[in-house]
Amino acid sequence: MTMTLRLSDEDDARLTKMAQAEGISKNEVAVRAIRERAERFASNDEVRRLTREAVQQYGPLLDRLAQ
Repeated sequence: MTMTLRLSDEDDARLTKMAQAEGISKNEVAVRAIRERAERFASNDEVRRLTREAVQQYGPLLDRLAQ
């Protein structure tokens, strides 16, 4: 799939610098950044889900311990 990415001059310079430093294309830098962000997003969702479950399961105990 082809996609056009509009960047400010400053962001393009950052992207270029990252690509040169890593020896990869600007496209590959963008793809990796998207994947890393998606992984963090999924991880944050999992943490929120586990936190909700823990609060439901241990909420009364935590309330008693807080007293």
